[in-house]
Amino acid sequence: MVVRIRLARFGNKHQPFYNIIVAQARSARNSKPLEVIGTYNPVPQRPTNLSDEEARSARPYKEVSLDRSRAKYWLGVGAQPSDGVWRLLSLAGLAEGSSKARN
Repeated sequence: MVVRIRLARFGNKHQPFYNIIVAQARSARNSKPLEVIGTYNPVPQRPTNLSDEEARSARPYKEVSLDRSRAKYWLGVGAQPSDGVWRLLSLAGLAEGSSKARN
């Protein structure tokens, strides 16, 4: 039984939104997961709580929310992250090295 941490796509056309899920490796992308451990919005968002001048000069960001304790648990029991999730986990400081070095 191989368990993967991967992205499940939601959202409309040209407006992707992903759930970071834990699922069986052989299950379909949007099938029911074992657990949802976070979300990822790849569309750059500008900060909303700034004045107009600050908002124009502020850098857009991509929103990632992740339950770090559950991600650590699933990595500890042997769940294999996909390449995209590996990049997000390395940004959060949970995965070391590059995705090519892990194989």
